[in-house]
Amino acid sequence: MKILLTGTTGQVGYELERSLQPLGQVIAADRARMDLCKLDQIRDVIRELKPDLIVNPGAYTAVDKAESEPELARLCNAQAPAVMAEEARKIGAALVHYSTDYVFDGTKQGAYVETDPVNPVNVYGQTKLEGEQAIAASGARHLILRTSWVYGMRGKNFLLTMLRLGKERDELRVVDDQHGAPTWSRTIADTTAAVLAQSRQDGWWDQHSGIYHLSARGQTSWCGFTRAIVEQAGLACRVTPIGAADYPTPARRPANSVMNADKLMRLAALPDWDAALRLCLA
Repeated sequence: MKILLTGTTGQVGYELERSLQPLGQVIAADRARMDLCKLDQIRDVIRELKPDLIVNPGAYTAVDKAESEPELARLCNAQAPAVMAEEARKIGAALVHYSTDYVFDGTKQGAYVETDPVNPVNVYGQTKLEGEQAIAASGARHLILRTSWVYGMRGKNFLLTMLRLGKERDELRVVDDQHGAPTWSRTIADTTAAVLAQSRQDGWWDQHSGIYHLSARGQTSWCGFTRAIVEQAGLACRVTPIGAADYPTPARRPANSVMNADKLMRLAALPDWDAALRLCLA
């Protein structure tokens, strides 16, 4: 199987390049080779390589900056995946695409399931939703994997920021009224590979194409996540809870980002968020 992988310098893309190796020939396309802002380049690369599978973790992920750059976010998060899906359908390839918990508005009591109504409250979530909708309408075989609160030991993410600040400061003041499931980038990559290992079965894509929630089990707040980071990393700073209103940002965040992953767990296991964090830090 020939696999075209985008976004290989990102957190998830970096891990996928390793996790997908047992499944076939992985062709890693970094931004220099396939820039998600250049739609014609995307078409040219896919037509040249003719992959059996396209895996697209690449995205515009600067949530706050997207509020002032909506068209750039839309180009990367909506139009680029639409082109990938269109080209995949033409050559009979399948597409794996990553979306976000931010397609929801956070007002639900309890965990979101895949069929719950979507209602993004920021530009990033809106553009990711438009990408989902374009893929679903394309007729291509696909998996749309919604992830949440992604972190890892490389790139820019909440874990690395808290590790740095925890060494520099005596106190960390962190939002405690937004809830979700921190999900390690390696969990996302390994779970994706475990699911795709089953896809060689006849009729598998016809049966399983659709949207899945791929987030760690359990839930916490940003403050709870920080306390776990500080404790497991052996840092001495104290963690003080604050409200989202005390830490205003350009983009609104949903108060509830917890997603039910039971549908995906029929295909692959997922760890508890705190157990995955322990493994990541180890």
